[in-house]
Amino acid sequence: MVSFVVSPEAYARFMGRYAEPLAEVFVAFAKVDTDDRVLDVGCGTGALTARLLSVGAEVAAIDPSPPFVAAIRARFPGIDVRLGTAEEMPYDTADFDAALAQLVVHFMTDPVLAIRQMARVTRRGGVVAACVWDGPTGALAPFWDAVHVIDPEAEDEALLSGAHVGHLTELFEAAGLHDVEETSIAAEVVHPTFEEWWEPYTYGVGPAGDYVQRLDDDRRAGLEAVARERLGSGPFTIAATAWAARGTV
Repeated sequence: MVSFVVSPEAYARFMGRYAEPLAEVFVAFAKVDTDDRVLDVGCGTGALTARLLSVGAEVAAIDPSPPFVAAIRARFPGIDVRLGTAEEMPYDTADFDAALAQLVVHFMTDPVLAIRQMARVTRRGGVVAACVWDGPTGALAPFWDAVHVIDPEAEDEALLSGAHVGHLTELFEAAGLHDVEETSIAAEVVHPTFEEWWEPYTYGVGPAGDYVQRLDDDRRAGLEAVARERLGSGPFTIAATAWAARGTV
């Protein structure tokens, strides 16, 4: 599983603004109950953890990024947070009532193995659930749409695991889960200004941030100008769609 070597603050400003409202919809879709013992796989800076705690779940969390693990331990000192990957999780079999992965599957080195591990640590009859941004309509789609105006051959995130309809279902079924359901979920985020939307793309977070950092000054300015022309000066709303799947162990 990919580890994000960026500051927790940078990641939170880049993706937290979308992950927090998405978590509310995702937790409802996963049907997490009060007092369920739930594992947050690839917890990042804690958007999903916070939502799970707010509905009364008992939460444990794991992430491969040391800065994120340190940040979430400081934010939620009462929970078990571990450094590790989804493909090799340090938990006992059937340790949880549910295992959830928000915006993580597309960064898993071996998604079928990782989802199989999520199933292993979940009790029989428990729930495994995941969600991933849809390629054409996810949170990062406006950025990649602007990139493709000036660089049509740029490889965006639409081909990553789970980023199109039906792919999460294929992964879940390959991992041995039963009664798999998949649907689209969405979060709307209002950006008050273009600058507030654009600046986090310059932080080097994920494939989008890597792309921006590889550009020279002229090409970066060109991309910024194209995005500004398409989105306007603000305020504007990004309606971000994700695919979500839920299966039974």
